Formats: sequence, C-alpha cells, structure tokens
Amino acid sequence: MKKYGILSISIFILLIYAFTGDVYAQSIEYLRGKVIEITSEDLDLDFGGGMSGDVQYFKVEVQSGELKGQILELENTSFGDEVYDLWFEVGDRVFIEVYETDQGFSGHVVDYQRDIYLSILLVVFLVIIILIGKIKGIKAIISLGVTIILILKILIPMILRGYSPFYMSLLTAFASTLITYIIIGGFTSKTIGALAGTLVGLFLAASISFMISGLAHIKGISGDEINMLLYLPTEINLDLTGLFLGGVIIGALGAVMDVSISISSSISEIKKNSPMISFKGLFLSGMEVGKDIMGTMTNTLILAYTGASLPLLLIINAYDFSFTRMINMEFIAIEFVRAMAGSIGLIAAIPATALTTAYLMTRKEMKKDV
Repeated sequence: MKKYGILSISIFILLIYAFTGDVYAQSIEYLRGKVIEITSEDLDLDFGGGMSGDVQYFKVEVQSGELKGQILELENTSFGDEVYDLWFEVGDRVFIEVYETDQGFSGHVVDYQRDIYLSILLVVFLVIIILIGKIKGIKAIISLGVTIILILKILIPMILRGYSPFYMSLLTAFASTLITYIIIGGFTSKTIGALAGTLVGLFLAASISFMISGLAHIKGISGDEINMLLYLPTEINLDLTGLFLGGVIIGALGAVMDVSISISSSISEIKKNSPMISFKGLFLSGMEVGKDIMGTMTNTLILAYTGASLPLLLIINAYDFSFTRMINMEFIAIEFVRAMAGSIGLIAAIPATALTTAYLMTRKEMKKDV
C-alpha cells in the first residue's frame, strides 16, 4: 500500500505541474494581490461620444514578487459589459500587471485569482477517488494524470509546432487508452478486448467526421477561440479543420473507453463465475450489457456537446431562425458532427469489444473443440 501512496503523491505533483507549470513560467510579469480598501467609486461618468461608465479607485496589497508587501493605488473602469468588466470588493484576490512610472509603481488588475479554489476542488476530487476506490482509485488518478500530461505536454505543443492536429490526436488517444487500460487492468484479455473496442470506435468516429467535414465543407472555424488562433504570434499555419477533427477524437475518447471497459469487465466477470460458458454466450451477454449502456452513454455525449453550445442555441432561438437555417450554420454543423460521430463510434465499440473479449476468453476451449 505504501508504494501506491508514493505513486498518488507523485501523480498529484504531476497534475499540479501539468495544470499550472507553463502558466506560471509564462506569467512572471503578473503579481498576486489582495484588495484591501475601496477608496471611492464614481458612477455614471460621461466619457464623451455617447459612452458612460463607472470608475472604481482601490488599494491592492502585493503578495508576490519583488514588490511583495507594497500597497498600490489602482483604478478600474466598467462600461456595463457583464462578460468582460470587473468590479472589486475588499478581500478579493487578484492578479495585477505592474509597471514602473515616474511616480513609482502602478498597474492594473488583469483578473481574479481562481487557481486557489480550483486547486482545492482538485484536492477534494482526488481525496474522494482514493476514499471510494482505494487502490483502484489511486490507479484511476495515475491514469488521469498520464492523460492530462499527454494532452498538455505532448499533444498541444506538437500541434503548435506544426504537426497535424488530426494525427496527433489519434496518437494521443491511442497512447492514453493503452496506458490507462494497462494501469487499471494490467495486460490481460480484458484489457486487450477493451483496447480493441476503443480503437474501432475511435477509428470510426474519426473516419465519419473526416468524411462529413469534407462533404459538408466544414472548416472548423467557429467561435472566438478558433478565430483567435488565426492570429497567434507564430509562423505556424494551424490546420483548423484538423483541429476540429482532433477535437472529435479527444471528445469521444472518454465515453468510448468507458463503454469498452464496462463491457470487457462484465464479460470477464461472467467468465469467472461461469467457466463453462461458450463464446456465443459470452458474446451475447456482452452485447446485452452494451445495449443497456448505449442509451445513457449516447445521451451523455449529446448532452455534453449541447451544454457547451447552450448559449449559441439560446441566441438562435431568440432570433427565431428557421430549422433549415440553423442546421446549415457552421457552428451548429460542427457540434452536430461531433455528437453524431462520437455516438456512432461509441455504438461501434460495443460489438467490437464484446466480440474480441469473448474470443480471447474462450479461445483455449475453441482450440480444444477443433
């Protein structure tokens, strides 16, 4: 048990590094601070040109860097934009960008500090997994850490260096699936069966999304984040269509893995408790389990993509677009292809997993019969 404790601590450190390592390395100019006093607030000021807004004057105590302990007097302007405006209260923890002026140091608030609360949430998540799952929970944490590191330290950097997002996503998905299954179940017939089902499902999801994106002229350019990628400070021309296809693969990976390992584990348990069961019996049992899982997991995928697109759906409904106009909008088409391709891949994983696992579990008996 001791070695698993060491592993869990190690993977926790890797998770923190994966989430925050690059952020802190690239954000040295941003200092932590705490709002200690609201000096004054001027509301409904006229800025001319029909613009009005509110101005807030406050003091911030710097809590990191060479200026730690110093008090800065800052101001903040709000124009009534709920998305981008900030409005502070005493006690708020913030990030500030500091610069030197003739009168000393000044700066402005960049954003709230959120990493503290996210770290607390992460610790709670890890503790619950370990308490409920014990050794298997620790293995789940290790596999999660490996997946996060593969994405943040390999997939994303390789894409930014100009490698194909589509093929890099496929390789990342394969590596993540293989490592996760080996960590959780070891190199067994159950693992090989689940791996085969996952790969079949992902390959089908990738093939369908690739084909439909070409036929439907889906470029993958949708949303502010994608548009911002067009202006990255790099000479690399990102393949946005490949990025969309890679997103389909990564998005479907979790659900397909879940279905495959559930079916494979069920078949393994059935074989353990009924050693004389035939290949056909195991296969049909796996299919029945898969059918029960299929409905909920397909809903999970579709609801996840719908939830991500909910603001866009509200806008479309508010402006009363027709169904024909709506379904032909690229960002709707993108989410539709993601949901459908992922769901088809998930469904295809069911017979592939059941067939492979049932064969591996009964191959010795089948050879004896021959």
